[in-house]
Amino acid sequence: MKTTPEVLDIKKETPKKVKKMLMILSKATLDNVYACFILANGARMEGIEAEIFFTFFGLEAIQKEKVEKLHVATVGNPAMHMPTMLGGLPGMEAFATKMMKKEMEKLDIPPVGEFLEILSDSGVKLWACKLAMDMFHLEKEALVDEVDEVITVGDFYARAQGDGTHLLFI
Repeated sequence: MKTTPEVLDIKKETPKKVKKMLMILSKATLDNVYACFILANGARMEGIEAEIFFTFFGLEAIQKEKVEKLHVATVGNPAMHMPTMLGGLPGMEAFATKMMKKEMEKLDIPPVGEFLEILSDSGVKLWACKLAMDMFHLEKEALVDEVDEVITVGDFYARAQGDGTHLLFI
């Protein structure tokens, strides 16, 4: 099969810079929450806009009653390098969570609630998913004060318009 010169002629464009990171957090396990928060914080430190859309079980990361009670998932988490049955033993999740929090404390990584304040103060927009809020019968008053608003998926996608915007599902 012959190729034409037009196919081989590749434009040499200047790489486009990342201008905005939009993250979707769907699970509030401690490891997912911190991954999302660290990425959002890193974006802000690089001068990149950052927004987090909390949906489904990710809403637990912004609920006043649950924000400081998040856990590491030990069952079904291949990164734990333990059999599922062992991860399900009583106290294993609490033990893994305690160990992770201890290691994060050594690195001066703030607790979830404090991290939310830091993110909000740095300009990260925090959005709660309206559908998930309705599904779990939650009102905005149940959320931490740093949440900017409860919005629809369509509203969130509208925020993704423009060059240099990237979506990341966590």
